[in-house]
Amino acid sequence: MCQKINNTMSDKEQLLSPLQVSPQPTLKITKSERTRAAILNSALNFIWSHPFRDMTVKSLMASTGVGRATFYQYFKDRHEVMESLLNIVRGEIFDISEHWTTGVGDPVALLSETFTGLVRLFHQRGPIVRAVADAAPSDRRLEKAWLQFLGEFDDAACARIEADQKQGLILEFDARPVAIALTRLNASMLIQAFGQHPRSQPEPIREVLFRIWVSTLYGAKWIGSGSSDLVRTGIDMG
Repeated sequence: MCQKINNTMSDKEQLLSPLQVSPQPTLKITKSERTRAAILNSALNFIWSHPFRDMTVKSLMASTGVGRATFYQYFKDRHEVMESLLNIVRGEIFDISEHWTTGVGDPVALLSETFTGLVRLFHQRGPIVRAVADAAPSDRRLEKAWLQFLGEFDDAACARIEADQKQGLILEFDARPVAIALTRLNASMLIQAFGQHPRSQPEPIREVLFRIWVSTLYGAKWIGSGSSDLVRTGIDMG
């Protein structure tokens, strides 16, 4: 019988986002830069414990010490705030993913390392990504940014699969639909597990995603060890 993956949240579960925005380092940090960072931090703290649909400009500005009208000097609306937050976490996610997408050596071990990092990151940043995904359908610009974000992962995974196929590490099949299916699985599973409180335990989620990716791409026999005798060289990914 299938059992639900356990979620955990202690009575002292942190209600403030562990990620905070700082003004860009310059010789002199201006009041304007501090105010913009304060608005973004207010948004981070809000979505850490509330859904995006409950966010208002008034609620964001309440903790910043400046008036509601000041918000519009920095952002067009709530959706532009979400786009800014997506840009913050985007780089972190891609940096972790590059262990597998661009690394050389054992691809199964690289994939294991990637999922360890991704699950750790989403456990810390999940509410941000969930808020962006929830907000995207109601704003054309944010939806475009969100779909571009997902599409970049599709492209990177497809290119990596095709390169590994050229080296005989992965069986021949149409790489793009498989890449899309796997990356969408990642997004859905990670958002569901870590996008709201209570969050799931990280290790079972990492195990599930790793199992599916490895068995689909490299073969189920490598699942248990987390490594393989496959060797990827620095082939041109075109």
